[in-house]
Amino acid sequence: MADFRMPSLGADMDEGTVVEWLVQPGQVVRKGDIVAVVDTEKSAIEVETFDSGTVTEIVVPVGQKVPVGTVLARLSAEAPEAVPGPRPAPAGPPAPTVRVGPLAPTVRPPAPAVSPAPAPPPEHVRVTSPLVRHVLERKGMDTAGLHGTGVGGRLTRADLATTGAAPPGAERPRVTPYARRLAAELGVDLATVPAGPDGAVGAREVRRAAEAAPAAAPVPTAAAPVPAVPAVTPAPSETAHADHVDHAERMRRQIAERMSRSNAEIPHYYLSTTVDMSAATQWLQERNRGRGMRDRLVPAALLLKAVALALRKVPGLNGYWVDDHLAAEQQVRLGVAVALRGGGLVVPAIADADLMPVEELMAHLRELVERARRGRMRGSDLAEPTITVTDLGERGVESVMGVIYPPQVALVGLGSVVKRPWAVDGLLGVRPLVTATLAADHRASDGHVGALYLTAFERLVQRPEEL
Repeated sequence: MADFRMPSLGADMDEGTVVEWLVQPGQVVRKGDIVAVVDTEKSAIEVETFDSGTVTEIVVPVGQKVPVGTVLARLSAEAPEAVPGPRPAPAGPPAPTVRVGPLAPTVRPPAPAVSPAPAPPPEHVRVTSPLVRHVLERKGMDTAGLHGTGVGGRLTRADLATTGAAPPGAERPRVTPYARRLAAELGVDLATVPAGPDGAVGAREVRRAAEAAPAAAPVPTAAAPVPAVPAVTPAPSETAHADHVDHAERMRRQIAERMSRSNAEIPHYYLSTTVDMSAATQWLQERNRGRGMRDRLVPAALLLKAVALALRKVPGLNGYWVDDHLAAEQQVRLGVAVALRGGGLVVPAIADADLMPVEELMAHLRELVERARRGRMRGSDLAEPTITVTDLGERGVESVMGVIYPPQVALVGLGSVVKRPWAVDGLLGVRPLVTATLAADHRASDGHVGALYLTAFERLVQRPEEL
């Protein structure tokens, strides 16, 4: 028996909320499968399991906030072959299979796996809002087939927004909060999404609907007029927008608390150097010949590789300040600050960035940024980085004086590549230059160590063939 516990998705995470379960009891899972969505102060994170087996029990229900380390679900030690997890119903009725046990006196087909039947709709739901009553009358809807998510089972505007003009007595499936937000992001009309095996519309069903939607077909949006009640029908994205605002505020609050702690506790010192990018630029041009736009290498990938490799040469900056001493780390986990479109930022980590070829690092970075900005980060993306890089070159910033993320002891800031007059061997010319800034914790290192690191970084950038 293995326990699936609330993971720690960062040094500052103390608790999390289960937003949605993507598995059900009896379902077989493999190591690395995404089994749940957990809401943290950063965002909703898709969490993988580290064990294989069969889900035997869901311990923590959706919506409950629990501390890190709490058992969320239990898995059997091995995955039995005869207990498949719930899957979407096939188009036709499955052919029954018959198994004969050695001691069985009769031959009986096993009971087919049947999804749990949804609870029968209530005879009525409470309607207390005049606006909700007005919408029901205009649409000709019957409350017997509706599910109220408000206090005491009351119908809300959000319930009607995802219900549509259903005929009297027709039951609409329950929609999880995370699925509602994901549908708004992907442009999926929830009224067209069928329920899953558990009778509810979850993230899995929304993603399937998004993948099945024709690329050329316009997706109904909140701005599209509704003929029946154009003035009073709420937009389907209202709930998602409220969730997004709440997430942004919480994220901003967490960033403020962590940076305040960093400035109060960490004695920062700063060093910077200007690096000639001529050799790196020429190397990139040669490597990009014949590549498509998506496969081309950008300076950021090369600079990130140099940041990681320099830590191998100067390991005194790779680790954490814990219990008044430096806890050095052998593995380089490169944190990359990613600005989110709706505000705030996250710092996913790239493990073993020093061992990756530049092409692999580039592909990993692109995928990581896309997942972060779509709000589909995984638990493995948030392993605590050993050092963080803030690259604001795309924003036109020439130098970055960063603030260290505790318990890390260093942060590298990278600016944009700009052309400036530069003297080489006594000759003045125009060269592409980048400014790299190191913010380091004076408790863990001093200026000598910081200077050694920036020198190693500069040499690596100027010898791109060694990266």
